Amino acid sequence: MEPIIVISILGGLILILLFTGAPFKPARFVGQAAIKLLIGALLLFFLNAAGNRYGIHVPINFATSAISGFLGIPGLIALAAIQHWVL
Repeated sequence: MEPIIVISILGGLILILLFTGAPFKPARFVGQAAIKLLIGALLLFFLNAAGNRYGIHVPINFATSAISGFLGIPGLIALAAIQHWVL
């Protein structure tokens, strides 16, 4: 399946969950986790776009999106520090 189709379907499902709410607890948890993963990926994208000038590049994958999405800005800073000093 094309990646754009998969992303469109997932985005549509997330929008439906945002507007209607989840009928039961596990679906609500999955919806919140998916939103945090998307926010984490967006944070990483903006970090890579802004940090390109300074040589900062953190790959965008499931693990880094989860860390930056669930931990927020401190997680993003930690990922950039790990990328800079350890790797």
